[in-house]
Amino acid sequence: MHTNPVVETPAGVVRGLRDGSGERYRAIPYAAAPTGATRFAPPAPHRGWRGVRDGTLPSPTVPQPARDFGRLDMIPYFGPGWVRGEEYLTVDIHTPAAVSGARPVMVFVHGGGFVTGSTRAALYDGSAFARDGVVLVTVNYRLGIQGFLDLPGAAPNRGLLDVIAALGWVRDTIPVFGGDSANVTIFGQSAGATLTGALLATPEAKGLFRRAIIQSGSGTGAFTPEQARRVTTAAAAALGVEPTAEAFAAIPDERLLAILPALSGLDLRTGTAMDPLVGLSPFSLVLPVQPADGLADGPAADVDLLIGTNTEEGRLYLVPQGNLDASTEADAFAAAARAHADPSTVIARHRAERPDATPGELRAAVLGEALFEAGTARMAQAHARISGGRTHVYSFGYRSKALDGRLGAAHTVELPFVFDIADKPWLHGDTALLGPDPAPADLATRMHDAWIAFAATVDPGWDPDVVRVFGG
Repeated sequence: MHTNPVVETPAGVVRGLRDGSGERYRAIPYAAAPTGATRFAPPAPHRGWRGVRDGTLPSPTVPQPARDFGRLDMIPYFGPGWVRGEEYLTVDIHTPAAVSGARPVMVFVHGGGFVTGSTRAALYDGSAFARDGVVLVTVNYRLGIQGFLDLPGAAPNRGLLDVIAALGWVRDTIPVFGGDSANVTIFGQSAGATLTGALLATPEAKGLFRRAIIQSGSGTGAFTPEQARRVTTAAAAALGVEPTAEAFAAIPDERLLAILPALSGLDLRTGTAMDPLVGLSPFSLVLPVQPADGLADGPAADVDLLIGTNTEEGRLYLVPQGNLDASTEADAFAAAARAHADPSTVIARHRAERPDATPGELRAAVLGEALFEAGTARMAQAHARISGGRTHVYSFGYRSKALDGRLGAAHTVELPFVFDIADKPWLHGDTALLGPDPAPADLATRMHDAWIAFAATVDPGWDPDVVRVFGG
């Protein structure tokens, strides 16, 4: 029988759980609960607590809508949705042992289109990291209107500010959980990867991490201020209030979630910018320049980077909904027109590369490139220039046979391999992320080990001038 471990942090004492992989501490606040007007303010320090805090139960989650992904079971990715409670700016920690050991620390930032996700998602099980000597920290951050709507009078990019605050908490606190605060790797997937890339260009992030991993994000995924104003104007109109932080502060979270459908489908193309999220989310970072073009402002030159994408990212947005077969040439063109000023040339290029592709396959290729591949390539190139060749690139090509064999190497499919949980039964079946087939025997081991080796030693197992292919 395992006894529950107890750790004394600067904010107070917390009790966790011990299991075969190490110790787990859940729902530890890194900032004060954002309520009322403070939902639109920068994260504030937590005041701490008296007595022993129960770190054995999961955290409330950030207010978020339910997500339906057609036939594909994405609950392991999105988690339980909105679990109510004020204190949701929290971290979960999985550590080999909360004793001095100066172990590598990895801080994970979840995805979910800037509107959903949490530390409670089953895919982010840190057992394998703790088993292999790493302290894993997973982070909740504000989402949607509370996290990313650009409002006059509100702090911009509040979700990003939350991640920075969590990294500051890690720097100050992680040694008591057995981690080395001088050896922190931040890694994220999808929206979390885009946030990770933005940190590389953020002056306030200097000194908070030594390495970064960007999984299926984009160095060009931010909105311009003009694009953000369109979303703010639509949100204010849907609520019937002025577009100011003061007006929004009086609106309860339930109402803010209720208007999200009114923000979908906005045309964010302007005279100077296309829609970097191709209509899939009305929220992103709001920046004057894209992260890939602003690396000189942040810690990027001193940070080692591991970065890559999946080979069929865009299929996630078509296959589960039945739209791969239903797509027409006009649908493929419309997707290209959201992301490119010259969509005809883009379609012709993709057609030349895939002469036998169906309209749906063309549309998926256009989506994958626009959402992830182009922005990842630009970030990798920019980082290699500024860092003197400290950039490792990977490509993930394992094709899930989910949904009648059609999901492929879609967005999110790499996550079970990174977390070394690809053998979990709930990931298998025709409507599960990895499909009915058993996962390749060694792919999770190779990918997980590469991530850990990068965090521990900077060397993931291949040279910076080589693209490492996993599962392709």
